[in-house]
Amino acid sequence: GMGESEPEKPRITHFGFQNVREEFKGTMVGNVFSSVASSYDVMNDLMSVGTHRLWKDAFVRSIGTDSRALNVLDVAAGTGDIGFRIVDERRRARHTSNRGDDETSAAMPVMMCDVNEDMLNVGRERAKKLGLTSSDVAFFQADAESLPLEDNSVDVYCISFGMRNVTRPRVALAEANRVLRHGGRFLMLEFGKVENEMLSSIYDAYSFNVVPALGATVASDRASYEYLVESIRRFPQQRQFCAMMRDEGFSHVAYTNYTFGVAVQYEGFKLAPEPNSSSLRPAGDDA
Repeated sequence: GMGESEPEKPRITHFGFQNVREEFKGTMVGNVFSSVASSYDVMNDLMSVGTHRLWKDAFVRSIGTDSRALNVLDVAAGTGDIGFRIVDERRRARHTSNRGDDETSAAMPVMMCDVNEDMLNVGRERAKKLGLTSSDVAFFQADAESLPLEDNSVDVYCISFGMRNVTRPRVALAEANRVLRHGGRFLMLEFGKVENEMLSSIYDAYSFNVVPALGATVASDRASYEYLVESIRRFPQQRQFCAMMRDEGFSHVAYTNYTFGVAVQYEGFKLAPEPNSSSLRPAGDDA
């Protein structure tokens, strides 16, 4: 009859091209990354036709995190590609600065979190091999949708090829906004939509046919690579993602395509809240 309430419909999200219930996606993505953790860098090479290293170099240079006094958070840090590059930049900046070694200035380690323990372990191992210490990097396990950090505590939030694996990107964006200080900067690197149609069709053919086949050969794991390719196609396109960033409170939102849009760098700022109108003086009343 009319009075009966409908049972609540489960919320559906994407897992590659399969629609899955939201609460299952985390587990399924977890399985994918646990299974590709050891060959993850190989996979990035395949998906980017070898150029992800160049994109990441450009991305980190644009962050300008030379100052060790900046509190930098690398989310979905995975095997450490971005965090380790930031540490490198800082070391280089210290060597080339005329001020000599500013050991006295407060050095903040780069905070690196990932939801997947297997990926973090690969990162920790790599950090050890690179001779990094706890004053360089700090690893912790955390979900991008609920970061164990205080409001207004981070200067730079960066996430590289991680957002498309988050179950609810809007929630993750809101979290990013929450933990950033006023004036703090959000930076993201992610696969995008190739905007030129001919190039787009070539890249599609490559990624849907060649990459899973290579994944099967290199990592004997075709299914995980198929998911990764599909997750890229499902992710919001450039303008759409910028709109999402604005919706979640970011200002001065912009994007830059790398390699025709195979990858995209997004950025935005968390500005100080507008003072309430009563405190605004008429223009020119500076005296």
